[in-house]
Amino acid sequence: MEIEARPSPEPPVSWLRSRSGIAFLIFLAVAIYFLLTEHRAHVIQALPWLLVLLCPLMHLFHRGHGGHGHGGGGSSTTPPGGGAS
Repeated sequence: MEIEARPSPEPPVSWLRSRSGIAFLIFLAVAIYFLLTEHRAHVIQALPWLLVLLCPLMHLFHRGHGGHGHGGGGSSTTPPGGGAS
């Protein structure tokens, strides 16, 4: 009895790698380019406010990362000399 080897199905291609996705990304890049070149003064004026708006978003999405020493009990450092007295 022979076992036939079946070809494994190809994984589905993501939308961004499809023809319409690539066309959309190119259109988006061109639109951003023209917005930035034609409205440079407005973009520069908005940068400080964009930084202010970015702070709460960073606090929302980076919550729990970075380890500020919350929890965990005591100090993990040992005193000089190895702590033996």
